[in-house]
Amino acid sequence: MHRIILASASPRRKEILGNIVEDFEIKVSEVDERAIEEQVLKTTDDMVEAGRLMTVLLGKAKANAIFEEEDDKDVTVIGADTCVVTRDEILGKPKDREDARRMLRKLAGQKHYVITGVALISKDKVRTFYEETEVEFADADDFAEDAIERYIASDEPYDKAGAYAIQGRGGVLVKRINGDFYNVMGLPLSRLAKELWTF
Repeated sequence: MHRIILASASPRRKEILGNIVEDFEIKVSEVDERAIEEQVLKTTDDMVEAGRLMTVLLGKAKANAIFEEEDDKDVTVIGADTCVVTRDEILGKPKDREDARRMLRKLAGQKHYVITGVALISKDKVRTFYEETEVEFADADDFAEDAIERYIASDEPYDKAGAYAIQGRGGVLVKRINGDFYNVMGLPLSRLAKELWTF
């Protein structure tokens, strides 16, 4: 029987994939993400382009690592990576409270892009793509500053790219989005369904 494996420990990706596929496994393998990020940043100064390339390469590396570990190759592995991109920086997960505060203040009153790169790998095919969503944060005012302080006092920001979860308390900081909401959570639902069902 053909199996589907999600190469991610993210509960959000698990939830989103569950809207497309009823039965799948979750496996996680170690990938040197920092090396891939550094390699990409040497190739371009355009942060959006770097984000596109980086997330696709990381998604592919994660999927490939799991695929290589499988003895039974009758499998499709899905790998993904998400980043938050401003004009001059790619924001990963915050290192600590101060880093989360810095990121959220930087995003306040600004538009940024959330990019998710996805890779599908099977024994005879590889398909990669990315999805981009534009997100605009609420104005940088006293309300935003108070909201940021309340937010970083919670546990939510610290395992999220850009230090926020749009589907959680972080949604308070978001003024509007243009694109796939699920992409901001970590997997582009509609695009992934199309790509997976035609794979």
